[in-house]
Amino acid sequence: MKCITNPILKGFNPDPSIIRVGDDYYIATSTFEWFPGVQIHHSKDLKNWELIAHPLNRLSQLNMIGDPDSGGIFAPCLSYDNGVFYLVYTDVKTMDAGFNDNHNYLVTTTDIEGEWSEPIYLNSAGFDPSLFHDDDGTKWLTYAAVDYRRGKTQLTIDMQQYLPEERRLTGPIKKIFTKYTEGPHLYKRNGYYYLMTAHGGTWFKHMELMARSKSIFGPYEEDPTNPIITSKDDVTLKLQKAGHADLVETQNGDWYMVHLCGRPIPSRGYCVLGRETAIQKVAWTEDGWLRLESGGNKPELNVPAPDLPEHPWDDKPVRDDFDSEKLDINFQSLRVSVEDDWLSLKKRPGYLRLRGRNSLNSRHRQSLIARRQQAFCYTATTCVEFEPYSFRHMAGLICYYNTSKFYYLFISHDENKGKCLNIAACDDGYGVSPLTECVSVDGCERVYLRVKVDYDRLQFYYSKNEKDWEKIGSVLDASKLSDDYGTGQSFTGAFVGLCCQDGLYQNIYADFDFFEYVERDME
Repeated sequence: MKCITNPILKGFNPDPSIIRVGDDYYIATSTFEWFPGVQIHHSKDLKNWELIAHPLNRLSQLNMIGDPDSGGIFAPCLSYDNGVFYLVYTDVKTMDAGFNDNHNYLVTTTDIEGEWSEPIYLNSAGFDPSLFHDDDGTKWLTYAAVDYRRGKTQLTIDMQQYLPEERRLTGPIKKIFTKYTEGPHLYKRNGYYYLMTAHGGTWFKHMELMARSKSIFGPYEEDPTNPIITSKDDVTLKLQKAGHADLVETQNGDWYMVHLCGRPIPSRGYCVLGRETAIQKVAWTEDGWLRLESGGNKPELNVPAPDLPEHPWDDKPVRDDFDSEKLDINFQSLRVSVEDDWLSLKKRPGYLRLRGRNSLNSRHRQSLIARRQQAFCYTATTCVEFEPYSFRHMAGLICYYNTSKFYYLFISHDENKGKCLNIAACDDGYGVSPLTECVSVDGCERVYLRVKVDYDRLQFYYSKNEKDWEKIGSVLDASKLSDDYGTGQSFTGAFVGLCCQDGLYQNIYADFDFFEYVERDME
């Protein structure tokens, strides 16, 4: 029997929304403050997936300048109707003290890998929007409605009709489910409307609920065996945090559920890879409820694959020599789009040029690009040419979670040692200096930087010739770059990448010759 091994989307890929169009399957996942917004993966067999698009790739579609850590894009929903792809999403601007500024939008396209439309504003009443296309031609927006008032249920599921010709919502807002839930998805089957929602928060108590009604407006009857999937009662499961799910039917009539999950490391119990996407085979009972085919409600690591031809994708190169004029699809920036005024692959062919801008604590205009950590153990390497003349100039290799959690090996300038290497860290908002003094690399035009991560162990290295490598600093705690460590909202995942800062705003820049990311077995 062919099997699918979970997770199917490794590393930070939460809140999956899945559709099938003919023989093609697509999953959209949340990106929060990372730009461009929304990741779309493609598969032919539900087993092998390839990242193909970031639909929100223009500032006119998405401007997240100033958005908080773990703000930005919440739980996009991808759908398809009559030749058109629809994507609804939330841009979360604030979420403090119970008050939220959550703006919901819709974009469309006829080519999922092409350009998407300018956004249509929908409302600002909640988050996790989902668009349902009923068989009578009507379209309905559901979302997790926020009510900050004392004595009220903070999150309920509201619904309103959408008019595509007029590009707006219309009619009364219906409160269709009053239990504290989020991430709603509607389905219609055998005369019932099914409402699937996430409950219990997105942490270790996470779960997915099912309810149904003969009317789209409810009342919705809960499945008597809820939750339909959860990890909350078994700490030994490899897939924790199971919830926030969506359904798809194959060409052959089989049903599958995609859901987010987290894989804790044994030493800390933290999910250093962030919230990932897994899949389970499901089946409908005779009395019309949904169940995991494996029985019970616990997520399985290995799942029966559908009876479809296996369709693997070509392996991607582990090293980017920056020979293309287009940035690799795995790289993302923070909050703003990549523009020629701060990132260029053309000004020095074969190099990535980053012009220094804001500090690593900024929520505005950082010069930082990074890719997801997608394995427990990896090595990342780069080569930097950089000539700073102030300690306010920095460029190098960063392991990043958000503005309050990162480790940074960088080149800078010291009044006594000249060009030098140093390490900066931020531990839940508190600045830390792991080195007692910087290391001189004065006179060295090219400096090679490396990081090796093994579960919760992170070690930086440097070299002057790419052959002789020296450790710099002590072993650092990589588990702190996770959702589970620290205070505040943490919904993203660990990244590794390149950045440059210019605290004098004198247009200083760094040239990176290559970036290599190699996943490996634990040594």
